[in-house]
Amino acid sequence: MKKKQMIPGILGVILLFVIIVCSIFAPILAPSNPYAVDMTQTLMTPSRQHLMGTDILGRDMLSRILYGGRSSMLIALAATAASMLIGMMIGTLSAYYGGLVDEVLMVILNIFQGLPGTSLMIAIAGIMGSSMKSLMIALVITSWTGFARIVRTEVLKLKTENFIEGLKCLGASNGTIIRKHVIPNMKGNTIVLFATRMGRCILSIAALSFLGLGVQPPTPDWSVMISDARMNFRSSPHLIIIPGLCMFLLLLSINLIGDMLRDIFDKKTGEAGGYQ
Repeated sequence: MKKKQMIPGILGVILLFVIIVCSIFAPILAPSNPYAVDMTQTLMTPSRQHLMGTDILGRDMLSRILYGGRSSMLIALAATAASMLIGMMIGTLSAYYGGLVDEVLMVILNIFQGLPGTSLMIAIAGIMGSSMKSLMIALVITSWTGFARIVRTEVLKLKTENFIEGLKCLGASNGTIIRKHVIPNMKGNTIVLFATRMGRCILSIAALSFLGLGVQPPTPDWSVMISDARMNFRSSPHLIIIPGLCMFLLLLSINLIGDMLRDIFDKKTGEAGGYQ
């Protein structure tokens, strides 16, 4: 890959690194307690005392912004990882063993994939109650099918490779072949898919939190901050613009990294001339 083509991806890595560092060290960087209410300083515009102003309860916006990325990133990371593990397991078993196993698992996959994802997430989160646990379960249930479908396609291609047949002839067990040869050869596509799906998870978390079904106040979260600021948008637009910009930059960094990873793994696959 040419250096010029990697510049957006490198910028994405730097941007994501800055966001993660700010979130991790929020207790040190935050100028005040993000939960501290001061009704004498509500809806203040950015000033020397409050660099990003204050919200409707007088809480310091800079402090809440620094803490705000924590919950969304942690939930998205955990939900995407769980979805990937479930999807890889089901997709691999379905394609590798085929026959009745493939038919049963594909029926289950098609049922879940045929349901409207957003509506299903809202229904699950609404039934289970507003909490981070229910939010994560809703995300996993509606996200694993994408991983399973792509993994199944990759495994179907790998099954036709000569080295798989050679391993079977040498007496390698199915578990060994899957664990040591099939899964490692899918790492490129799964890493790229992980990056793109994590971005979608963050958007889904923002949507559910905006509807009151995700992260709950007073937890500092960018999507919650946007939802809380709706009534005061005309008088204090910075309350929506600042957390919205942070959300945009987070998603942009993840997408740039995903594009860079896709280019890198596509080039490696092309140079290798196939699977290793």
